[in-house]
Amino acid sequence: MNFEYSDEQQQLADSLRKYLAQAYGFEQRKAILQSAAGSSAQAWATFAEMGLTAIALPEADGGFGGGAVELMPVMEACGEALVVEPLLDHVGLAARLLARAGSEAQRAALLPAAIDGSSVLTLAYLEPGQRYELVPQTTTARAEGSGWVLNGAKCVVVGAPLAARLLVSARTGDGVSLFVIDPRAAGVTLNPYRTVDGQRAADLRFAGVRLGADALLGRAGEALPLLDEAVDFATALQCADAIGAMQYANETTLDYLKTRKQFGVPIASFQALQHRMVEMFIHTEQARSMAILAASKVDAGVPAAERQRAVSGAKIKIADAARHVSQEAVQLHGGMGMTEELKISHTFRRLTTIGQRFGDADHHLQRYAGLG
Repeated sequence: MNFEYSDEQQQLADSLRKYLAQAYGFEQRKAILQSAAGSSAQAWATFAEMGLTAIALPEADGGFGGGAVELMPVMEACGEALVVEPLLDHVGLAARLLARAGSEAQRAALLPAAIDGSSVLTLAYLEPGQRYELVPQTTTARAEGSGWVLNGAKCVVVGAPLAARLLVSARTGDGVSLFVIDPRAAGVTLNPYRTVDGQRAADLRFAGVRLGADALLGRAGEALPLLDEAVDFATALQCADAIGAMQYANETTLDYLKTRKQFGVPIASFQALQHRMVEMFIHTEQARSMAILAASKVDAGVPAAERQRAVSGAKIKIADAARHVSQEAVQLHGGMGMTEELKISHTFRRLTTIGQRFGDADHHLQRYAGLG
């Protein structure tokens, strides 16, 4: 089977890499992190102009009708550059979920701004103390009059400080529902912070938030399968992000070994270090194969169990490879590998975060085993 990107996919990835090399270098990224917003409005606008925010949305809604495979080279480039703008959460989670669950009126009202980049969307589904559980345990919505009243809390909502709208999961009766919420609405409290790898996130509290009937996405109590599929889709994209970060770690570590000298020769000539570099390369290539499989499965519309098995298998391998490659890269750089001045230390943080997000290896091993 041919796993090479198409000419169009490769051209888009090359264009994105060229832009990131010019406008999103390591020093420029540090300036973005230190800014008040912690994100670049200019970079976000450029992503939208390049069509990145429309790739995974249906053509009927103004998108390009692509899937995870089309987004893979984009996410790899973002992983290499350690992009902190919430592209994955906006495109891979919230906007695509809105397109799948929303009514025609909801899609018409919200997706054009999501596509042109003027509005950021993100999904709030994790809850304090519940680890990776998709079914809300503490966030509830009760019907009141013609609308709803929302109470509860969400945690580690990546992109929330930048979002114009939140998609929030809540328990309604015996089922799970999704609601579109304005983060500035009365009763919504955000506690923003920066994640270990530099992304902007927030913990949320909802205290008697009143919502209109049009805030409900789809039918009440029927959102869990859609939420499960959306998180699997985003997990596949994150695997591609990890491949980009690991690729950078391999390349920059090899360059360092060729430059650093000991006993009058480059340390890249030492056989023991060559073996370690080969192991890093093998881990990355194995992870790449699993990421491609996961992306193809989430796009293929296969039964849920088959999709979950492929995604969990990929995440297990990605978590292991991310740990091995990031730790080896830092060790082979020596003490300077942990300094703020080197990008490799920030790549280490990115890969460490990826190992935990959307379920760590233990979580996915348990899910994989449960699928038989």
